[in-house]
Amino acid sequence: MKIQLNKKEEEILGTIAAAAAELNFEAHAIGGFVRDKILNRPCKDIDISCVGDGIELALKSAELLKINKNVNIFKNFGTAMIRSRGFDIEFVGARKESYNSDSRKPFITPGTMMDDLLRRDFTINTLSINLNNFNHGEITDQFKGLEDLKNKIIRTPQDADITFSDDPLRMMRAIRFATQLDFQIENNTLDAITRNKERIKIVSAERITDELQKIIASDRPGVGFRLLFETGLLKIVFPELQDLHGVETIDAQSHKDNFFHTIQVLDNLAEKTQNIWLRWGALLHDIGKARTKRFNEGEGWTFHGHEIVGANMTFNIFKRMKLPLDAKMKYVQKLVKLHLRPMALVNEIVSDSAVRRLLFDAGDDIDDLMLLAKADITSKNLAKINTIINNYNLVIQKLTDVEEKDKLRNWQPPVSGEVIMDAFGLKPGKEVGIIKNEIREAILEGVIKIIMKMHLIICL
Repeated sequence: MKIQLNKKEEEILGTIAAAAAELNFEAHAIGGFVRDKILNRPCKDIDISCVGDGIELALKSAELLKINKNVNIFKNFGTAMIRSRGFDIEFVGARKESYNSDSRKPFITPGTMMDDLLRRDFTINTLSINLNNFNHGEITDQFKGLEDLKNKIIRTPQDADITFSDDPLRMMRAIRFATQLDFQIENNTLDAITRNKERIKIVSAERITDELQKIIASDRPGVGFRLLFETGLLKIVFPELQDLHGVETIDAQSHKDNFFHTIQVLDNLAEKTQNIWLRWGALLHDIGKARTKRFNEGEGWTFHGHEIVGANMTFNIFKRMKLPLDAKMKYVQKLVKLHLRPMALVNEIVSDSAVRRLLFDAGDDIDDLMLLAKADITSKNLAKINTIINNYNLVIQKLTDVEEKDKLRNWQPPVSGEVIMDAFGLKPGKEVGIIKNEIREAILEGVIKIIMKMHLIICL
């Protein structure tokens, strides 16, 4: 089989083929580039594997491509990278790998191309273009990778238990590829993930989170989280999410399974936005429910305050997963904390003051919050959904009307503490804060209009 290469790809691979010929190296373009070309997916990374010194082949290729000064060499790993024609091209020598049980860092020795293929994670990533017989995209397929691509199957080229025990991150990668590509994980490969799930504990948080991020960024991230759940990996890598699973019944009253609800909300939101941090907001919006679940006679199951508990949990989750503890984390916290507010407006008569408070608290994130709130509608009752949606649209219109009138996004009370102290002859203290809060409340309640003339504080 051949794949269609564009002019830049033919030029790059043809030049690397010429470099390999000069050095008398066996060389292949291998892995993701070949896979994605077959699947018509965009790819700007090309991996080159050679029987010989990968750094030497990179230097010779750079010379022929006339980019000698643009070679990044990583001697400790025996790899080199160049950038040409918009592609990042990585070179490595073919190798054998062996592992200790307490580390995913391999012992490396030079090997043949077959050795190099056997160390690859999945058959769909063993496909290659032989550059020694470069024939414009002719594919070499040693492990039926083309068949697995056709049948949308993820499987390992050797025994799956060995593959996952050697490098446990491959279990996360299997689930990530299945999610991204809409493929099925072959049964024995899937069972091997379950058998080897405890091995994931030797993988760094950064590497696990990188795979989670790619799952969350997929078109249907819920697929990945179901697989993480089914294999037992979720309980290890994201225990707070696992804790949402399950349904309890007391006095014939049950609550919904908050894990499956959460991933449905995530999928709903993924249809509307590529914003990865908004998707994190969906993933964490009910994360506090496991800790706040109570059964009260006459009231049933409650999760009072789960939005506050969840917002507080967000920091620790981000910290453990090595996610950024900056404005992105605070944005997610805000979404978690406020996610009930829009629906509360849907379920009651919408007053201007309630809308003002939501606009004030959400600021520029109000549109994202409303997207999350709409995604949170997962009822199976169509009549109920239609009622909620109609009311939701009324809230949207009310938000638009109040915002146009009052301009409350990221609004700050117009009276500073200094003005208050001057007006009332006060010294710094709690009284100043009380008065400032009363001014804000009066404006949000519509008692006084939003004005910028500071001397009108006396109207209180």
